[in-house]
Amino acid sequence: MVLHTTNTAIKIEKTLNNKKMITTNSVTCFVCRNDYTDIITDSESGEVVCSNCGIVITDKSENISNPEWRAFTAEEQNKRARTGAPTSLAIHDKGLATLISKTGRDASGQKLDTAMYSTYKRLRTWDNRIIHDSPLNRNLLQAFSQLYALKDKLRLSDTIIEQTAYIYRKAEERGLVRGRTISGMVAAAIYIACREIGAPRTLKEIAAISNTKRKNIALCCRLLIGELDLIVPMADPMKCIVKIANKAELSEKITRLAMNMMTEIIKSKISAGKNPMSFAATVLYISSFKAGEKITQLDIANAAGVTEVTIRNRVKELNKMVDSTIHWN
Repeated sequence: MVLHTTNTAIKIEKTLNNKKMITTNSVTCFVCRNDYTDIITDSESGEVVCSNCGIVITDKSENISNPEWRAFTAEEQNKRARTGAPTSLAIHDKGLATLISKTGRDASGQKLDTAMYSTYKRLRTWDNRIIHDSPLNRNLLQAFSQLYALKDKLRLSDTIIEQTAYIYRKAEERGLVRGRTISGMVAAAIYIACREIGAPRTLKEIAAISNTKRKNIALCCRLLIGELDLIVPMADPMKCIVKIANKAELSEKITRLAMNMMTEIIKSKISAGKNPMSFAATVLYISSFKAGEKITQLDIANAAGVTEVTIRNRVKELNKMVDSTIHWN
């Protein structure tokens, strides 16, 4: 017993020197009855040791410093947890509510008797009434149901959904939703979240899929940006080029040439204050001529969500500045 205690004390000192120990607050030494402040957990060996008497309380502790599962993406990391489902801002109660099922069976699968089933049915009824009792909960339920309906249509990632829910909750706290349509505020929050994350989505595209007027979404966007003091970055022109090229089924040669052109345009600061989608469509149209492929202005305009007149105006602007400012092959 003395030898075991001495070896354990040496191990404790070595663990303290390497700073690879963490304290636990759920174990008490059964020899000296010290509280949790004198308990040390070695994260490598899994042993829980009393720092006062040196006794090994247990050699099978839960590794609370590292997870026992693997995750290869950020979404997998957020989905996996030790206990229960992860919380989410895109749920009206953030995923912290209790769900009473309608199966009528207990945890072991046994069927409940009549009296107990009637009790749980009554509890389930009151639980649903409490959820819909608050005006805030009703608003969030309707808003997030529309948000998840748009998630598949717009092919939004979970990161964008969480950011959209965060923006909408902030707007609800400030009272900005009152007097305005929920669909317009949700669409505006999606547009701002896509701009912040760096996923290009145009107002016209969101308006067409959400069945909301573009003007209404634009007004809600200006309101959210002004009242919430949001800093919304401009859309990346390179991502706009890739998006339009994929939608119009253009060749890789045209896309590469358009990217080289856009790099020169950005350096010359000609595109400052201009719509990045229209400039990307114009550069792709010019690149198609240089590559010897015939692409009509109508095809490019439909893929970019702009008009043919816009592309023609941008082409005239570039032709005026190409000789003195831009130098491309």
